[in-house]
Amino acid sequence: MADALSVSPATPVQAPMRTSSPAPARVMTLMVENMNCGNCIRKVETALSAVPQVESARANLSARRVSVVIRPQAKLNSEDLIERLQAVGFTSRELPPEGASSEPADRDSGLVNRLAVAGFASANIMLLSVAVWAGHGEMPASLQTLMHWLSAAIAVPAVAYSGVPFFSSAYGALKNRRVNMDVPISLGVILATAMSIYQTTVQSEQVYFDAAVTLLFFLLIGRVLDQRMRREATSAAENLLGLVSPATTIIQPSGISERIATREVRPGMALLIAAGERVPVDARLSRGIAEMDESLITGETHPRKVKSGDDLYAGTINLSGPIEAVATACEDNTLLAEITRLMHTAEQARGKYVRLADRAARLYAPAVHILGLLTFLGWLYAGYSWEPALTAAIAVLIITCPCALALAVPAVQVAAIGRLFKHGIIVKAPDGLERLSEVDTIVLDKTGTLTLGEPQLEDPTAVDPAALVKAAGLAANSRHPYSRAIVRASKERGVTVLPVSGVDEIAGSGLRATIGGVEVKLGSAAFCDVDQADEGRPALWLRSGTDAPVSFRFNDPLRTDARDTIAKLTRLGYQIELLSGDRCAIVEAAAKQSGIATWQAELKPDAKAARIEALKASGRHVLMVGDGLNDAPALAAGHASIAPSTATDISQTASDVIFQGAKLGPLVEILAVSKASHAAAIQNFVIAIGYNIIFVPLAMIGVVTPLIAAVAMSVSSITVTANAVWLGHKNLKDMS
Repeated sequence: MADALSVSPATPVQAPMRTSSPAPARVMTLMVENMNCGNCIRKVETALSAVPQVESARANLSARRVSVVIRPQAKLNSEDLIERLQAVGFTSRELPPEGASSEPADRDSGLVNRLAVAGFASANIMLLSVAVWAGHGEMPASLQTLMHWLSAAIAVPAVAYSGVPFFSSAYGALKNRRVNMDVPISLGVILATAMSIYQTTVQSEQVYFDAAVTLLFFLLIGRVLDQRMRREATSAAENLLGLVSPATTIIQPSGISERIATREVRPGMALLIAAGERVPVDARLSRGIAEMDESLITGETHPRKVKSGDDLYAGTINLSGPIEAVATACEDNTLLAEITRLMHTAEQARGKYVRLADRAARLYAPAVHILGLLTFLGWLYAGYSWEPALTAAIAVLIITCPCALALAVPAVQVAAIGRLFKHGIIVKAPDGLERLSEVDTIVLDKTGTLTLGEPQLEDPTAVDPAALVKAAGLAANSRHPYSRAIVRASKERGVTVLPVSGVDEIAGSGLRATIGGVEVKLGSAAFCDVDQADEGRPALWLRSGTDAPVSFRFNDPLRTDARDTIAKLTRLGYQIELLSGDRCAIVEAAAKQSGIATWQAELKPDAKAARIEALKASGRHVLMVGDGLNDAPALAAGHASIAPSTATDISQTASDVIFQGAKLGPLVEILAVSKASHAAAIQNFVIAIGYNIIFVPLAMIGVVTPLIAAVAMSVSSITVTANAVWLGHKNLKDMS
């Protein structure tokens, strides 16, 4: 059916995002429990990528997870990958289904128990040490030696038990000819303990049992806090798994209901969904009327009313009474599963800052041991005995742990993506947030982006009721956006829509049928033999026999918050332009209503892309926001790109970020979070690098003891993680 304006096919504003058909390659996710540093990431990825049937592997340090892309038709299972990681010293397991946590249930309790033993032992050793220090010069040598042996009796078993997390990790790394952050830590603790035992046997006054055990105590404090903060900044994609119902009720053909695991549900099965229950898989409502909480999918908190024939989505909640539905997808092919895979991809992929941190962390392993050796040799060369030289070397081994640097950016990336997801925003590109933080110019498409992309009939009450009934009867046979707008307006006015039989739809023209022996047409002016001046507004005409034609005018309303959003973005300093393929009068009206001063109309796709290239050539960093097929070249040309969830598949594929819901406000949140995450990443780099610049030289000259080194190392890791966690909670409304 022709009309005065070319309009992208409209979809409901609240319709959820759909991505393009998944690639034939399989993606498997493993939890790697002892992946603790940037060097571990490299080892894990290298080991898995070396498997012939693996296409790629990407590890996420903050979530201790690795995503493995397996080539099509490859006969490879999780056990093969787990064995491969085991061969290089990493303990792993497949990501558990049904929302189980990625961390072992006893992981926290095990660390806390070791922490308690180290704390108890260090307190008692400290009491003995204080007694020795207080009696210095007066205490008999035999009593002093006894005190040292008592300290050894407490310290050795405490170190053996509390140091297991570090020792086992270091042993696994060394056994497979690699090093990780736990190697220098273990070396430092063992050297301090062994040196103290030797000093005790030769009855020396200098022993370090208190330092060795207290060192473990502070290291374990840091690891426990770091682990809990990582869980606070945990993957939003992993949290989505908790929204999958582990079991669901199906209705057998005999009418008997049965409870089965959700993973056993197949398309076509009849489902019974009770009030307050989550929809287990994507389905179509077959019986009942309900209100659904779809905030997970749309970002909107207002419930959606659904009736028979409407689509339901996995993870949404039935707020009304029991309903029946027919499954349209299995667990792995639901919208929730698509979003989860998309989030995993974004979180585990790497932007330039993450790659920079990885390269820096990779250099740490050899650098740490070289610095430790140089410190030891330097002290000996300066004329000191081996005891203070070894003490300084131990401090260097401990303080140069790269954990803070390795966590600096991934923790921020995970926190930022998780925050945006809570607002119905999906980040697709690994470096999308980095590029968005550099944006200074925003280019918007009109239809479906600045507007709802859903035509509405202008003033239905002004249309003759009889004409509206005829038009709706014809329009009910078409899926054209204007036809649907007429049907929708008729229902809102209380008109019962009865589809007319025998309707012919002439492509590019309109609809035609015979009603009561009279030919009735609904379509373009030319199709309905109407002479009209070009008013620049889209319209359909109804011609019933020789009666006077009746016009149906349409508009595409702006998103409800479009003007406020444009005003905010302008205040924040962004240059905003509107580029559209629509007619000048329509684009001009939309620009004036939304407050956009710079606009262009009647642009073809290549002209939009050319305008963006011109802006880029002038030094601007352009964000393109669009939804139609004709926007895909412009989206690809932009420095960064965003598409609404109603966009075509190709536009969603070309975009870095997808936002959901009927409002334009998510643009402000996206840009604010991108700038905040950029600032947080820089802050974390400064913290991690500054810590090393300050403390490594101090450790080499003996100012920093092994105990102080342990405290400083733990504090640096906790600080960068806490800074990332804070990003998920801070107020960014006024951030430019």
